[in-house]
Amino acid sequence: MSEQVIAIDGPAGSGKSSVARALAEALGWSFLDTGAMYRAVTVEAISRCVDLTNERAMGQLAEGLTLATLPRVTVNGRDVQDELRRDDVNEGVSIVAANPLVRAQMVRRQREFAAAQSLGTVVEGRDITTVVFPEATLKVFLTASLEERVRRRSSEGKDSVERRDVADTTREASPLRKADDAFVLDTTGRSVHEAVEEIVQWLKHLTLS
Repeated sequence: MSEQVIAIDGPAGSGKSSVARALAEALGWSFLDTGAMYRAVTVEAISRCVDLTNERAMGQLAEGLTLATLPRVTVNGRDVQDELRRDDVNEGVSIVAANPLVRAQMVRRQREFAAAQSLGTVVEGRDITTVVFPEATLKVFLTASLEERVRRRSSEGKDSVERRDVADTTREASPLRKADDAFVLDTTGRSVHEAVEEIVQWLKHLTLS
């Protein structure tokens, strides 16, 4: 078991998934995309016609699901990877992610996943450094200009990205914010490789200090 965790937070389109996945590969650590977990719950709720705004019903649904994120995202064994970026999921996932009952279920699973890894885990999301892993080995907050983030999320559009920003930063349950001790990395105009290299240097510095 390993308690080594690199927690990466940031808004939509800041590069969290790409950077975290590449960082995990560079370190030989496990990778966990927590956003995919909320999207998977959203996909399943929509397919079952569950009201996304019904807090209790969504909490019960989340509790009963078997989720996996690697090598592809599955719900109860069904591959939903190609459904995660549907327009209705883009619109609904912020509602699901703001549900405290759903969040409690996902946070528990995220912590269990990290605790079961033999080396370390790179985890990305929107409350990872502040709520899920407040004692993480290294905390990173990724950011980028709105224009850059919209370009990366071209399938969603500016209105969708801005809507996610508002929803993520103003929700009552675990809103997106930068942890006081997080390293900030602006990925605007930077490659994934450059971002990974900088984070690796931060990790080395913390390990040696």
